[in-house]
Amino acid sequence: MRALTPAEVLFDGEAPPTILPACDHYAGSEKLMLKSFALQQELGPVFDITLDCEDGAQVGRETEHAELVASFPGSEHDRFGRVGVRIHDFHHPHWRDDVRLILRAAKRAPAFITLPKIRSVPDAAEMVAFIEATRRELGIAQPVPVQLLIETHGALARVFELAALPGVEALSFGLMDFVSAHDGAIPDTAMRSPGQFDHPLVRRAKLEIAAACHAYGKVPSHNVSTEVRDMNVVANDAARARNEFGYTRMWSIHPAQIPAIVSAFAPRDDEIATAAEILLAAQAAQWGPTRHRDTLHDRASYRYYWSVLRRARSTGRAAPAEAAPLFGDNAGSAPRAASGPREGQD
Repeated sequence: MRALTPAEVLFDGEAPPTILPACDHYAGSEKLMLKSFALQQELGPVFDITLDCEDGAQVGRETEHAELVASFPGSEHDRFGRVGVRIHDFHHPHWRDDVRLILRAAKRAPAFITLPKIRSVPDAAEMVAFIEATRRELGIAQPVPVQLLIETHGALARVFELAALPGVEALSFGLMDFVSAHDGAIPDTAMRSPGQFDHPLVRRAKLEIAAACHAYGKVPSHNVSTEVRDMNVVANDAARARNEFGYTRMWSIHPAQIPAIVSAFAPRDDEIATAAEILLAAQAAQWGPTRHRDTLHDRASYRYYWSVLRRARSTGRAAPAEAAPLFGDNAGSAPRAASGPREGQD
């Protein structure tokens, strides 16, 4: 009898929640884009690259910038297929042109499309539907995942509905715009550390976004750290985002931040070894209850330890060789296509 993998038995027939690379690195100019691709080829697919049409494009030159962005997905620079794009927001006249031009001109569809400044569920749903209709019209075989940027009052108020939208794989927190939207009621110290983790309104926003994502099996992506010199600050920001707020991904705006972020989100060696031991014992027991070092485990804890191994793989950390049968052929990384809250997994 073939040994069943965690992905086959622990999620009630559904795919496990989505896991994406721990770092999402933004690049707006051609020079920075090329540097980002070079670093990705050096480090491997442990971080994504987002090519920015929103803030990267000069006013009046949106088409030329979108053409530049479209030249990268599927090119010789895109070795791993982990390059996404951020288009203009719903109220900008060029956002539909961004979608059409990039999906038509790129040699391969981007790994994802990020939608900024979402203000309402209908706006987001219209943009998602347009992307889906355009990829079908152009004969692109697979849907293009969408990531939403939560940085307005309207988006935060409907964050659970936004997380539930089909086609959405991640929600990102836009700290700077969120603070600015309060018209001075939140001090500027909340735009950087440690204030960004201490102000009650900012904490509430971060927690609501993370909770919504985990309810629907989507990826919560933390805002940038503005520190570009002291990487200990960046690493601490990433660790707090992960351990205190439940984020599994974080933005980067400087190449030096990437290794610090990836390392902070990676499980420790002892966590990986423990997870492998527990899951291999569970697999041998046909996923019934087991005992490990005087602690009892069942499917609830198995799901946790499976997430440890999946995060290890996504951050480039090696799992023990004997753990290979746990991954099977699909590496346990299939996205979850959820339409309702996740139930029955406690």
